[in-house]
Amino acid sequence: MTLLKEAQSARWVGFAGLLLVAGVSGAILAGHEPLRAAQMAVLLLPCLVWLRWPVVQPGWRLARWAVVSLAVAVFLVDGLVRAYLRSRYQALPDSSMVLAAVANTTWREAAEYLTAHSVAMGIGAGLLMAGLAVTTTAVAICNRHTRPLSRVGRWLLILLLVLGSIGYLSKPWRRHHPALFWPAWAAQVDALRDSWSDQARQRAQLMSNARAAGPTIRQDGPATVVLVLTDSVNRDNMSLYGYGRDTTPALAALSREEAGRWLTLRHAWSVEPGTVASLSGIFSFGARDQYDPVGDSHHLLALARAAGYRIWWMSNHDDLAIDQQHAQLADTVEMINREPGRSTSSLDGELLDCLEEALVDPAPRKLIVVHLLGAHPHYRLRAPDTMRPFDAGNDAVEAQMVRAGRPVWLRELRQTYDAAIRYHDGVVAETARLTRRHAPAGGQAAWMFLSDHGQEVGHDIVHAGHSPGTAAGYRVPALVWRSAGFPGLGDPSSDDPSRRPFRADWAAWTLADLMQLEWSGRSSQRNVLHPDYRWEPPALPLGPMRFDR
Repeated sequence: MTLLKEAQSARWVGFAGLLLVAGVSGAILAGHEPLRAAQMAVLLLPCLVWLRWPVVQPGWRLARWAVVSLAVAVFLVDGLVRAYLRSRYQALPDSSMVLAAVANTTWREAAEYLTAHSVAMGIGAGLLMAGLAVTTTAVAICNRHTRPLSRVGRWLLILLLVLGSIGYLSKPWRRHHPALFWPAWAAQVDALRDSWSDQARQRAQLMSNARAAGPTIRQDGPATVVLVLTDSVNRDNMSLYGYGRDTTPALAALSREEAGRWLTLRHAWSVEPGTVASLSGIFSFGARDQYDPVGDSHHLLALARAAGYRIWWMSNHDDLAIDQQHAQLADTVEMINREPGRSTSSLDGELLDCLEEALVDPAPRKLIVVHLLGAHPHYRLRAPDTMRPFDAGNDAVEAQMVRAGRPVWLRELRQTYDAAIRYHDGVVAETARLTRRHAPAGGQAAWMFLSDHGQEVGHDIVHAGHSPGTAAGYRVPALVWRSAGFPGLGDPSSDDPSRRPFRADWAAWTLADLMQLEWSGRSSQRNVLHPDYRWEPPALPLGPMRFDR
């Protein structure tokens, strides 16, 4: 009889354990993409393993029931909240949209939101209470077992505990633990509220500086200028720049079609290895970094608005700093990416419709900024799964990497990176075609493409990613197109602009020229298209180097 009761009890414990794992796994999978869900499961693993370890003392069993029930509840609530945001808004909790919405919401507005969505909130609350009841009961049943573990069972649990500890040793994993994530999220909301007033003052100061400079436009008539900014693209991986893999066939074809109106700057360099700092330099004419006070400095968007341009900012990035420092200076802001971090799978091609809508807008003078994710890590997420043209390897690039002693994993990452560049080529080329197609009648159009910084993928060292310590982290592409008869940009002289070294933080001087802006303090010596251009090497942390390569 005792053996029968023990067998029945073991079956109940096993059933409860399966129910517990199924319930919490369902919540985690509902709220996270598969890779992140696996990481979250590893973070929860130590609690579930502890639940199976035999504990006899009633006090310790009560403590274990409380701790494990609380841990499971935290993961359950986290998963369901994330699932709600993903299903209703296609957004993550720490996306700029959600953070901004919460930071900008009063308690009264929150109550009104709950009332307006009472049905969905009621269903969600019911599911949550049912899930908590089921999982807490399952934990209580599993907590009653007293059967000792076999030697193999003990070693298996020890191995699982070691596996679970890996997640806590990794900061990128650990910070997603609900017990750490949500307090940090609340701090982000508070910090955002505090920063808004300061950022708004800075934008007001920039607009005041722009109006005081009195910007004007050299020529009457309609004009459209499109700036395509991308992320983590190294020109060394573009066949347009001589790379061994055919990664940019569309841009190469455009450069041939538009000969005489197309400029490929062969020696373009970023002066920053990160996005936020690089964009601060680009839009401030190289005068500020992200932490500098505004003072009497200028912002390209502020000058353009003061001169009469209507400005669009459309982005596949989710970054509050970029939104506050730059995008909010535009008249129209469109952010399509609501999943921050490297694991976002939002593709750049989704911005093309937004661009065409802006291009057909009747505003006579338009500046359109298109901010792409480009080839930002993770590389495999920057192109459709079906686009993997270089996975076979066995080409000259692969052979060169083998000779350089690059390991297999790095060669495979290069293949994935090059696939991202190939997809990106089609998107960037289409932005240029759309600009050409919708050039204003009786006016001019111009287009510029630039990467914020480069990327190291086995070029100089055994590393893949951002690289402030190697030249690959700073080598970028820079392309310019202008419509026929564009004033001030005639046939290249013997001093071919395409061969001039170019700094990304001076790009605003060139863009201002494409917009035909004039203002007090304007200089031609940093405009790469002007005969008076004077190169000054940036101070990169790389030691002596040449910028004409």
